[in-house]
Amino acid sequence: MTNSLKNRIKKLPAARRNKISKRAKELIAQELTLRDLRKALELTQVDVSSKLHMKQEAISRLERRSDILLSTLVSYIKAMGGELNLTAKFPNRPVIKLKGFEDIMKL
Repeated sequence: MTNSLKNRIKKLPAARRNKISKRAKELIAQELTLRDLRKALELTQVDVSSKLHMKQEAISRLERRSDILLSTLVSYIKAMGGELNLTAKFPNRPVIKLKGFEDIMKL
């Protein structure tokens, strides 16, 4: 009989299960698509489209794009109540917050 991961996790102490669950949520949160983020915030495409004065179909297309204008992304994130911050990561260096996009961020 196979010992599934779910069964193995069920056998762990509650504190360990909670720690695993918390870490899994953190990892998942780091890798969300725009669609996933919108859904996690319990917003519909219609909710976002009305805030951006766009049609729902345009939001659907936007969420599927792999290349998007920074100004569009800023607007989308703001429509969901968030704020976009740009950072750069390099090996053996701390994360750098990029500046110089103030005009875009004020959209």
